[in-house]
Amino acid sequence: MLSKVKDYIKQHNLLNSNDLYIVALSGGADSVALLLFLDEMGYQVHAAHCNFHLRGAESDRDEAFCESLCLQKNIPFHRIHFDTLTYAETHHVSVEMAARELRYGYFEQLRKDIGAAGICVAHHRDDSVETVLMNLIRGTGLRGLTGIQPRNGVVLRPLLGVSRQEIESFLQEKEQRYVIDSTNLATDALRNKLRLQVIPLLKTLNSAVVDNIQRTAENLAETQAFLDASTARLKDLSRLKFSELTNFGSREYVLHEWAKQYGFNGSQIKKMLTAEIGSIFSSSMEYDLLIDRDSYVVEPTLKPFKNVRIPEEGTYVLVGNSKIKVRKCPVYVSKNPFIATLDAQKVVFPLIVRRVEEGDRMQPYGMRGTKLLSDLMTDCKLSLFDKRRQLIVVDGNGVIVWAVGLRVNHQVAVTTHTTDVIECILQK
Repeated sequence: MLSKVKDYIKQHNLLNSNDLYIVALSGGADSVALLLFLDEMGYQVHAAHCNFHLRGAESDRDEAFCESLCLQKNIPFHRIHFDTLTYAETHHVSVEMAARELRYGYFEQLRKDIGAAGICVAHHRDDSVETVLMNLIRGTGLRGLTGIQPRNGVVLRPLLGVSRQEIESFLQEKEQRYVIDSTNLATDALRNKLRLQVIPLLKTLNSAVVDNIQRTAENLAETQAFLDASTARLKDLSRLKFSELTNFGSREYVLHEWAKQYGFNGSQIKKMLTAEIGSIFSSSMEYDLLIDRDSYVVEPTLKPFKNVRIPEEGTYVLVGNSKIKVRKCPVYVSKNPFIATLDAQKVVFPLIVRRVEEGDRMQPYGMRGTKLLSDLMTDCKLSLFDKRRQLIVVDGNGVIVWAVGLRVNHQVAVTTHTTDVIECILQK
């Protein structure tokens, strides 16, 4: 048993003999075995226990047992108490999710406080198989069939190579006691039903079913690793060209791997494949995705823009720390799209900087008549994202004097008769 764990740690390069590690100790068979394994192997470990106060006296019993075990083994012991039910209610999450968030938040803070290299948790082979079956029942993609991974950031799982039965046999041989969580014996939760009913039934069909499922999950994990490496260059891009999808031979998979990092779900991603140009999708992580002419484009959800009033010359802060600088200067004509030169005699203060609105129109420089700004932006080939954040400057008479970055209004443009210029500079 010890040899199996050692080989698994070495195979996945999980632990370093010179580093300190935290062992998440619940008092159950799995975590007790993990603590004994690592201690016997000579690793530097501290134990950490969370009392969630969900099972009354049983929760306090578990804490007392963990403290006693660590005292007996001369292992530093850390503990924390949580009001889990109040946290779940306050954050509108399930009790299970609340316990998970509290547990891992505490472990990570403790890891930083004591300078530990990682957090060791006691998931084993059977847990991984149960996870595969749970994901399969609920519906999943390739990644969901790879089971529990040996490493997730600083969270490490040295026992994934051994079964629950091997762990219990090891503890029996050591004559080591452990506590039993009574909720694990109930069949109301899906994982418990799989553990107590479904998997035993599957074993009647094939006694090696657990080993076979785990081996399949490991094979799929290798496939997933290959795909991840193949698509790595696409990650963190804000624009994904349609041509990139066809290069990989699987449009939906590549789009899913790219879009999910911004919080888009599988249902949305399926719709993206057939949606019309100009469609916009919003994610749970406050990103918007636009189907542009030849690409999928993603950017943070547009925040409200507070109009900026400019009563006189000066520098004014806009949204996102951009600035607009307004001053009078000698006569010249700017050729920079982000610097507007306007005839000072024809512009009335105060100026207002705002986003473009439906129905806005002006006379672009060089044209005889007025034009809807929506048409002007289309002519300039602005994307829908660019259009909705387009800024304009309106003077005191309500005249749009500048479509920022596009055109100045012909009515206030510099001419041979201009004597003074108002210069507006957008500083991004």
